[in-house]
Amino acid sequence: MEGTRTNTTRTPQPPENDNTPTAYPPAAAARWAAEPDKRPGRTAFQRDRARVLHSSALRRLAGKTQVVTPGTRSQVWDASPRTRLTHSLECAQVGSELGAALGCDPDLVEAACLSHDLGHPPFGHNGEQALNEFAADCGGFEGNAQSLRLLTRIEPKRFVRSERLETRGGSGTADDLVSVGLNLTRATLDAATKYPWPRGGHPTDPASPKFGVYDDDRPVFDWVRQGAPGTRTTFEAQVMDWADDVAYSVHDVEDGLHAGHVDPNCLHAEPERQEIFRVATGRYVAADTDPAELAAALDRLLDQEWWPHGYDGTAVAQARLKDATSQLIGRFCLAAESATRAAYGPGRLTRYAAELVVPRAARLECAVLKAVADRYVMQRAEQELIRADQRVVVAELAEALTARAPDGLDPQFRALFDEAADDRERKRVIVDQIASLTDASARSLHARLRGRI
Repeated sequence: MEGTRTNTTRTPQPPENDNTPTAYPPAAAARWAAEPDKRPGRTAFQRDRARVLHSSALRRLAGKTQVVTPGTRSQVWDASPRTRLTHSLECAQVGSELGAALGCDPDLVEAACLSHDLGHPPFGHNGEQALNEFAADCGGFEGNAQSLRLLTRIEPKRFVRSERLETRGGSGTADDLVSVGLNLTRATLDAATKYPWPRGGHPTDPASPKFGVYDDDRPVFDWVRQGAPGTRTTFEAQVMDWADDVAYSVHDVEDGLHAGHVDPNCLHAEPERQEIFRVATGRYVAADTDPAELAAALDRLLDQEWWPHGYDGTAVAQARLKDATSQLIGRFCLAAESATRAAYGPGRLTRYAAELVVPRAARLECAVLKAVADRYVMQRAEQELIRADQRVVVAELAEALTARAPDGLDPQFRALFDEAADDRERKRVIVDQIASLTDASARSLHARLRGRI
């Protein structure tokens, strides 16, 4: 598991045979461990995108909950509800096009979008909550911090001699090798970092549960953030974040309509509207947001000629709903593109040269969509029963692995467990193992281990 080598400032390694896009300085294309390209001519960010796209961690997202648990058939029509994988692919499409329109390298933005959910555990945010409680005494758990850990340590792609990375925390093998994960460029890792601070380091709210790095992973995080202005996120990370919001707000409503959980007529009924606004102010906008602003945002959407005022599952209805989805994504992206261009002009916008400007009206419309999906999909009574069961599965699985490890651990994590220096490191290995599981594999391992305690 994590070693005890002294952490000091490490000199950035220059890229080897990497073509750095001209809008980015050479340091942006540097890798934690320098390496030659196998096929000259690709840019550094094309390599990053390919590595994430071919990773096993990305494939596992196909079995992880987005809104409707994979494998369940609660929907009225078999609409193939989204998983974390399909969400990540859609986020990547939205983000790369918006980024390209603003002058970002599209491969860099796409790699960040594909990476942003890799650290999410089985059962989505529900599993994240249960793992955070289990890991309270070893640094906690946060899906975004886990993504960085996965990209720079857990996903098996590149191993180097430990003496080449004397400041890198990590586990040695019999050959004294240490994993550097996918060994992505500094710019891509920075673009995938939504919360560039450790636990308790939120710039305005120390009590915030959101953070982007565990203490164990500070060496590589500090290297990624060399030259960064405080806790400011890169422009590409802001594009990724907005693409994430746009993709899941729009597509969650689309899935809710497909499944028969959202009745468009309810959006005109005043009692239902007030409940939607209550959800929005409780989770998606500032608590003091005027409900009248939210009502205006919802009405702007309802007044669009393409808005789906009904859905019966027919081919025509499906086509109209898909058009509404496209219209919404275009609406939100064009709003951000236009406002950002108005603020910064027509040049290429990259790294720390600009801030993404998203008009308040667009953010409120997006928040209302999130609240609609929350109210009619996530808050269904049967969903709370499912979530309660999922929390039990994660908690009991953690308990069983603690009691029986290394039994139950995959070979990769078994080796790390055996090499761990203390109980804290061993617990983190167990957390890493559980976080890597899909919903189905978590249930399968839970059933096997609980039957043997």
